[in-house]
Amino acid sequence: MPAGGSSLFSGFRVLGLYSNHVPHALRYHLKHREFYVVTAVGRSFHTFNVNRLGIVAVSNSLPDDITCLAADRMLVFAATGRLISAFARNKEVVMHYNGHEQEVRLLLPLGDQLISADSGGDVIVWDVQSGEVYLRLHFDPATFDVSAMMHPSTYLNKVLLGSSQGALQLWNIKTSKLLFTFAGWSAGVTVLQQSPAVDVVGVGTATGRIIIHNIRLDETLMSFTQDWGPITSLSFRTDGPPTVASGSPQGHIAFWDLERRQLITQHRHAHRTSIAGATFLQGEPILVTNGADNAIKVWIFDQEGGGARLLRIRQGHSAPPTTIHHHGNDGKNILSAGQDGTLQSFSTVHERFNKNLGHGSVNKKKEKKKKKGLTYEELRLPAITAFSSSVTRQSDWDGIVACHRDRLATTTWNYQRCTMGAHHLQPPGSRRGAIATAVNITSCGNFAVIGSSCGRVDVYNLQSGLHRGCYGDDEKAHNGVVRGIATDTLNQLTLTTGSDWLLKFWRFKSKKLEEEMKLNAAPASMKLHRESGMLALALDDFTLVVVDIETRRVVRKFAGHHGNINDMTFSPDGRWLVTVAMDCTIRTWDLPSGSLVDCFLVATAPVSVSLSPTGDFLATAHVDSLGLYLWTNKSLCGPVGLRPLPADYQPAVETLPGVTVEETEQEVNSEEEEDVYQSAEQLGAELVTLSLLPESRWKSLLHLDEIKKRNKPVAPPAAPAAAPFFLPTVPGLTPRFATQTEHETQSKVLNWGVLSQRSDFICTLESALTTGSFDQPLRLLKDCGPAALSVELNSLAPEGGGARELLLVFIQMIDSMLASGRDFDLAHAYLALFLKRHLRSLSQDATAMEALNHLSSRLEKGWAELQASFDQSLCLLSYTKSALL
Repeated sequence: MPAGGSSLFSGFRVLGLYSNHVPHALRYHLKHREFYVVTAVGRSFHTFNVNRLGIVAVSNSLPDDITCLAADRMLVFAATGRLISAFARNKEVVMHYNGHEQEVRLLLPLGDQLISADSGGDVIVWDVQSGEVYLRLHFDPATFDVSAMMHPSTYLNKVLLGSSQGALQLWNIKTSKLLFTFAGWSAGVTVLQQSPAVDVVGVGTATGRIIIHNIRLDETLMSFTQDWGPITSLSFRTDGPPTVASGSPQGHIAFWDLERRQLITQHRHAHRTSIAGATFLQGEPILVTNGADNAIKVWIFDQEGGGARLLRIRQGHSAPPTTIHHHGNDGKNILSAGQDGTLQSFSTVHERFNKNLGHGSVNKKKEKKKKKGLTYEELRLPAITAFSSSVTRQSDWDGIVACHRDRLATTTWNYQRCTMGAHHLQPPGSRRGAIATAVNITSCGNFAVIGSSCGRVDVYNLQSGLHRGCYGDDEKAHNGVVRGIATDTLNQLTLTTGSDWLLKFWRFKSKKLEEEMKLNAAPASMKLHRESGMLALALDDFTLVVVDIETRRVVRKFAGHHGNINDMTFSPDGRWLVTVAMDCTIRTWDLPSGSLVDCFLVATAPVSVSLSPTGDFLATAHVDSLGLYLWTNKSLCGPVGLRPLPADYQPAVETLPGVTVEETEQEVNSEEEEDVYQSAEQLGAELVTLSLLPESRWKSLLHLDEIKKRNKPVAPPAAPAAAPFFLPTVPGLTPRFATQTEHETQSKVLNWGVLSQRSDFICTLESALTTGSFDQPLRLLKDCGPAALSVELNSLAPEGGGARELLLVFIQMIDSMLASGRDFDLAHAYLALFLKRHLRSLSQDATAMEALNHLSSRLEKGWAELQASFDQSLCLLSYTKSALL
C-alpha cells in the first residue's frame, strides 16, 4: 500500500558539513565592510563570515554536486556539470547559463561578464545580466587544455589562460584576438594568481615549481620549488611583507619570501587532505584555507619570523562517522566517532560550542619523539569502533571510553579538557590477536566494563585505570566474540551477549553468573534503557528482541528489516524503539502495543542513530556522508496520530535535511538592493497590523472635550496690534493656506453656501461607495489632527451638513479596516469617537443598527482570536522561562 513519508519525524538540519574539495570563493561586502568565504558542500554552498566563521547563509540545492565556485560583488556562481547557476543573497538562483557540452571546471567573473571553461576545450564569455553568450572560443585539448584562468590587473578586457601542456595565452575577450603566447616551463599549469605588482603573475605547475613571471616583458623574475607535489593554490600577501603562500596535495602550506627569495616557514598537516584553496585577505595579515577534509581554517601572521598561527577553525569529520551518541542529559551535544580516527562533539544549539577531542595517539611519550624520526601516521590510533560516555564524574576524571579498530587496549577521553585521557585499559595476560569489541560505563561513572573478541569481559576503575576483575570461569565470559555489554542503574546487574547466541546476567560486584538465555540467532548489538529495564537486542537474522531484565523474559519480538540492523535507540520514556538498518529504513516500534508505528526510507543507509534525552531530536549518521542529520520529533510540537502499520507497508523516501531543491527565477539585483527588505502590508489573515501613528493622534480622541476645557485660557486671546496681512490655514498635519471664496465680503454675516461646503474627506467617502476602496478617505483621516478629526466626524451627520448615507458609509469603512486587519488601533479609536458623537441618531435608524450589529460581531470575533494568540504566546514564554531556570 502507498505511504506518505514519516508521520513522526521531519528533517531539520545537518551538522558538521563545512567544505569539500572545491576551492572556496572570497567576497568583500562594501556595506558590511566584512569578508565572506563561500564553500561548496555537495549540492549547495555555505557562506561564512571570516571574522567569526559563523554561518551566514545556506544556498538552495542544485540538481547535482557543485564542481567549482566563483563570486563577485553581487552574485555567487556555481557550476554543476554543464550548468552554471547564479545566486543572489547567497541563497536564491536568479539565472542559469546553459551552453556547455562538457563539464565546467573553471569560472572567472570579470565585470559584467562571466568566463567559463569546460573539459572539452570550450571557453565561453557570458553576459551576466541577460545570460547570453558574448563570445565562444574553442581550444583543442590535445594541444592546449585550459587548466587555469586569470585576469591581469589593469589589463582591460584581457584574460590569461594556462594549459596542462605548460603554455600560456593572453586573449582580448572583446575583440576575440590572441595577443601573445608564452612558451611555458615544460610543466602543466595548475594555478595562475595576480601579484600585488602590476604585470607580475604567479604560476603554479604540476611539478611543484612556482614561477614569478612578468607577462609584459615575458621575463621570469624568480622561481621556487615545492617538494610536496603539484601546486594546488597560490596567494600573495598584500598588507606589506612580500610573501606568497603555496598549497600542496599533502595538506602542507609553504610561505616564501619574495625579497630574499627563500622559504620563510611551512605548516605541515595544515589540512588532513589536499589544500583546495588558500587566499590572503586584501590588506590584512590573514590567510583563509579550506580542504577536502571538511575544514575551514583562518590563519593570522603575528609570530616572530613571519610565522602564522591558527586563529579560527570550523571542521567536521574528514571521513564518514560510524558511531554517534548524545552526551549529557540536556540533549544539546552529540559525540561522534568517525573513520578518520577523531572523536568530536557537535552542538545542536550553535557551532561555537562544537568540540574536537582530537585524534588518539599510541603513547604520549612516543608523541614527544615525533621530531626524532617517527612519522605522523605511526603515532595515530586507528578509528574508534565503539565508545561509551557518562557525565556523572566527568569533572573528576575521564568520562569517555573508546574501542579502536584491531586493538585490544581501549582509550579514555576527557570531554571537558577535549583531550585523550592518560589511561590505556588492557586486560592482563590477554590472548594474542584479541581486540576490544564492546564497552559500557556504569551509571555512577566509576567503572568501565569492556568486552573483547576472545570472550573476555573485564572491569576497570576509571579514576586509577586499574583492572578490577573479569567475568566467567577461566576468565572467559562467552565462547565467542562479545557483541554487547550493559549495566543497570544501581550497578546490580551486568548483561553481556556474544556470538555464542547467549544473553547472560551477571552480578556486578561478585561477578557470578546468575542466569543465561538462549537466543534464536547471534546478536549483532544490544541497547539497554536503564530507567525502564528494557533490553533490546538486534539479531543477525534481521529481527529484534526486547527482554525485561526484571522478569528476564522476552516481552516483544519485531520483524520487518531486510538488512543488517546497524544501530538502535530508545525514547526517553522507553515507549519507542528506533532502529536503522542497511535496507535504508528508519523504523519506530511502539513497545506497549508491540507494533510498527513509523517507517521511512532515506537515500543512503544509516549506520548509527541516537535520540536525545529530551526527545526533541533524532540524530542519524549515514554511509559515505560526513554530516550528522537531525530530525525533529513532531509529537512534541502537536498531536500526532500514530497507528500500527500493516505488514505490506511500503515506506516512502524522506529527503535528508538540508538538501531540498528550491529554484526561483528572478532578476539580478545589486549589492545595495540585496539588503533592502520590503515588509508586507499584512502578514496573515489571523494577525493585525498597527498604524504606527503617534499615540497622541488617536489615544485621546474620546477625551477631546475635557482636553479643550482644561486647555481653555483664563483670559481671551488679544488680537495683534497690527498685522500686514493674515492668511488663514486649514487644520491638519500638513500646513495649508485656506482658499478664499467668492462669498467673502466685508459683511460679518456668513452665507449658507460657505457653511454647506463639503470637505475633501466627505467627497472621497462618497466616491468610495462606487469604487469600493476606502484607502483615500482613510489616508485623509490619518493626516488630520485630533481636533480636525473631530470636526470631520461631526460633519457626517445631517445637522452638521452631511447626510444619513454618510454615516452608513463610515461604518462600512470601519468594517473594511477590521476585515483587512490593518490599522487596528485607528479603527477602534475612530469607531469610539464616531459612536460618542452619533449614537443617539444611529439608534433611531434600523439600517444603521443592523450595520452596527454586524460590526459588533466582527469586533468580538477578531478580539477573541487576538486574545487566544496572546494567551498562547504568554504560555510559551512562561514555559521557556521555567525551562531556562
